Amino acid sequence: MSVLTRDEAQTRAQILDVERYTIALDLTTGEETFDSATAIRFTARAAGDTFVEVKPATLRSISLDGQPLDPALLDGNRYPLTGLTAGPHELRVDAAMHYSRTGEGMHRFTDPTDGETYLYTQLFMEDVQRVFAAFDQPDLKSVFAIDVTAPEGWTVLGNGVAEHTGEGRWTIAPTPLISTYLVAVAAGPWHSITTEHAGLPFGIHCRRSLAPYLDADADEILDITRACYDRYHEKFDEPYPFDSYDQAFVPEFNAGAMENPGLVTFRDEFVYRSAVTDTERQTRAMVIAHEMAHMWFGDLVTLTWWDDIWLNESFAEYMGYQTLTEATRFTDTWVDFGVARKGWGYDADQRPSTHPVAPDPDAV
Repeated sequence: MSVLTRDEAQTRAQILDVERYTIALDLTTGEETFDSATAIRFTARAAGDTFVEVKPATLRSISLDGQPLDPALLDGNRYPLTGLTAGPHELRVDAAMHYSRTGEGMHRFTDPTDGETYLYTQLFMEDVQRVFAAFDQPDLKSVFAIDVTAPEGWTVLGNGVAEHTGEGRWTIAPTPLISTYLVAVAAGPWHSITTEHAGLPFGIHCRRSLAPYLDADADEILDITRACYDRYHEKFDEPYPFDSYDQAFVPEFNAGAMENPGLVTFRDEFVYRSAVTDTERQTRAMVIAHEMAHMWFGDLVTLTWWDDIWLNESFAEYMGYQTLTEATRFTDTWVDFGVARKGWGYDADQRPSTHPVAPDPDAV
């Protein structure tokens, strides 16, 4: 598999303007793969060559401006687009994609408690290619419109409001301009608690077997969510830029949480199954506040390349602690920061990989 370099990304960003992805996902085709059909509308600013990324189980077909291309030309995760003319184009890709069991792309989990299955995406940093074809780099933002076919009885969640149109079909409202790694879909027989705040739908979701535990903490989670949302609006001139705010506590998550706009995902260990300390509740509240800060700083305003991820995360960490202190009952969050997070940061800073320059300039 080829890894996208910064130079390649800069070159492609100079060539392309990506306007819209129209994506259809069929999650009813079996336990190993799902179907993914993508249409990408883009404009080439000048004639030349480029490529699109996709990691399929099977690449069934690909066409450019209605002309079929040879699927056999796929090289690892790259399909070459040669001889592009300046002007508008439409690329269509139809593929079968593998489910993941390790958290990349479309993760599939079957709950051992009741046998129910849940799916959710984790596309950071470059795993969108495991779900649909894309020009996969953070500065090529676009509108994403997604239709999902899921088993009857499931609920589909996405970056925007999802509408059930019948027979297992769902349409997710098109996004504003966002980066490919921030696209999110979650599907399954979720236990959901929904409300409305500031004129927007808010929801929290978990697998059904955890329903009693989420219900027990729902008021606390939603109160913190509302309080942080209101405080961020007092801080920032820019209103919340998306049409809904869902938080899904998902199983086997390979991170702590992910700031997908309009659909934040958390590891479902944050749905507490037994008595916990107030510090643990504060930690969960801090993660809620941190991820919400990303709605503005990370999602609305996004890094151009991954070397700015430190600023993205550091700012959300600062805003999370500050906002939680200002807006909720957790007024001692900076003590926790000094005891736990600051030391963790110092420890990370001592790892050799974080020091691109040798301490001794004359060292060989």
